[in-house]
Amino acid sequence: MFDLLVKGGTLPDGTVADIAITGDRIAEIAPKIEGEAREVIDASGDLVSPPFVDPHFHLDATLSYGLPRVNASGTLLEGISLWGELREIATVEEMVERALQYCDWAASTGLLAIRSHVDTTPDHLNTVTAMLEVREKVKDYIDLQLVAFPQDGLYRTPTGRENLIRALDMGVEVVGGIPHFERTMADGAESLADLCEIAAERGLRVDIHCDETDDPMSRHIETLAFETQRLGLQGRVVGSHLTSMHSMDNYYVSKLLPLIAEAGISAIPNPLINIVLQGRHDTFPKRRGLTRVKEMQSMGIPVGWGQDCVLDPWYSLGTADMLDVAFMGMHVAQMTHPEEMARCFTMVTETNARIIGLEDYGLKKGAKASLVVLDAASPVDALRLRPARLAVVSKGKVIARAPRGDSGLSIPGRPENVRRRAPRR
Repeated sequence: MFDLLVKGGTLPDGTVADIAITGDRIAEIAPKIEGEAREVIDASGDLVSPPFVDPHFHLDATLSYGLPRVNASGTLLEGISLWGELREIATVEEMVERALQYCDWAASTGLLAIRSHVDTTPDHLNTVTAMLEVREKVKDYIDLQLVAFPQDGLYRTPTGRENLIRALDMGVEVVGGIPHFERTMADGAESLADLCEIAAERGLRVDIHCDETDDPMSRHIETLAFETQRLGLQGRVVGSHLTSMHSMDNYYVSKLLPLIAEAGISAIPNPLINIVLQGRHDTFPKRRGLTRVKEMQSMGIPVGWGQDCVLDPWYSLGTADMLDVAFMGMHVAQMTHPEEMARCFTMVTETNARIIGLEDYGLKKGAKASLVVLDAASPVDALRLRPARLAVVSKGKVIARAPRGDSGLSIPGRPENVRRRAPRR
């Protein structure tokens, strides 16, 4: 007997299949599975997807909007300044509670894997203590990766490097950095060499806040590509944001993209946040700071969408829904061909899972039994609607349910029930 049987769902590739689950693993996927199950979910006509994955977030700061005050200018730098004040007064308990509340939101939307950057700047490292506690508390339903992130710079603060090492020794598993925030370009380049060497020595992955600026001369991604190849880190390194590429000269980019591809670096743009934070010093035309998504993808560079922030000093909105992120990215990157729209859905599922190195992920026999049943007919329909998650299954257990998003009408001659799915062609 199976523990759970999901019947008749439409998979992202358009095939219709049953999915049988035993324990925390997918036991079988087939067009029709006969057999008893302790619970059956009828997914006929609904999209069944692997869980959503967020490869770039700041869980230590989430749900803190307005503390200690609102970011009046809306700029990245004021957000960093506000967070610098908040991290000194926020208790471990407060950060844990906010993070757990956010994880509740994430679970309800089918966001079951998150890579979160954790600020290692303060000597007390309360941020790290809090997020390690959260990782332990949510491990049964959310896979949480932590990145040691020296928000104020590895070298810019006296104990920046020491605290990053301490965080790694405490159990944080990814090396982070912010080279464009060091005092000089040279310091930024040196910090990348140092960080990549630390990762190579420890066998860890690397995820760098890289060139999150409107300055086209911020070119640390070039150095990151060099260090990745020098140290044999191909496939283990991420350049997050990369917003300076939005403003770079096209000739230079034509040289840069092959270097990124050769180094096996992945890219994580964060469309909701960067179109809000970037271009704040512009009048018109006003830049929006999204990196060159389609151009990188055409070179074979893995590109995933990241959420970055929800209700924190940098961003006053957000819902923990990766479909919101993909929806915005699709618009700003002008990815409106049917194949491009479908790719945007894949970017917040399978692509993000590969970028952060998730094991046993996906809708296949033997994989971890985590999936989402959506009130949509296809991936593109899901992007358009950002629909209800009818069921969320994590590691074999149903952890969330929601009713359909139908509306009732009282209009003579029209249907009583409205479901805003795309008409069948």
